[in-house]
Amino acid sequence: MSQENEVLNRLVPGTMMEALGIRFTRVEPGYVEATMPVDARTHQPYGILHGGASAALAETIASHGSALLVVGQNKMCVGVELNINHLKSKSEGVVTGKAQILHQGRSTHVWSIDVCDESGSRIAVSRLTVLIKDRKP
Repeated sequence: MSQENEVLNRLVPGTMMEALGIRFTRVEPGYVEATMPVDARTHQPYGILHGGASAALAETIASHGSALLVVGQNKMCVGVELNINHLKSKSEGVVTGKAQILHQGRSTHVWSIDVCDESGSRIAVSRLTVLIKDRKP
């Protein structure tokens, strides 16, 4: 596991990421992957993956990807628009979120995120716009 993975995984305890079982597995500049279990923590009442859990995975990995791109610049990264299309259901196993940056500007980043099952089939597709702003002292 890369040093960046370990850094991101240390941020997980005590957050929604911990509650949903999200774990970062691959981190490169402009690309982030993480896994999330499909189980009681992430199910909707019908016993399938909750769309909100998929959306949380998508926003988590893309916004953390932006944060890594501006590290050391006294900036913070916040999602300002998330769109997600759910393509098929999943009732058990693991999904992997794969986020690729599409636009890296000074004040905004735009990410494309695929949520895939173990065979690589897309479960959902998403796009996140991230606002890059100065941290207040």
